[in-house]
Amino acid sequence: MGIGFKELLIILAIALLVFGAKRLKTIGSDLGGAVKGFKKAMDDEDDKETQQLNSPEQKDADFSSTPAGKTGSKSSNA
Repeated sequence: MGIGFKELLIILAIALLVFGAKRLKTIGSDLGGAVKGFKKAMDDEDDKETQQLNSPEQKDADFSSTPAGKTGSKSSNA
């Protein structure tokens, strides 16, 4: 059960009466700008995470914490 077309028109008419046409246009514009900014910030954050995962510095940093000479495999010197 979602909002139907009739309900949406009623809500819009009430908002128009309460705020007025000029103010309603400003509110819609501000709300649209806020949503656009939020989406851009989310996309930028996703790009930053992807870039960090694919950077060669990150891959080298993973191996730099392993002590020299200890690779985790058993040697065959026994």
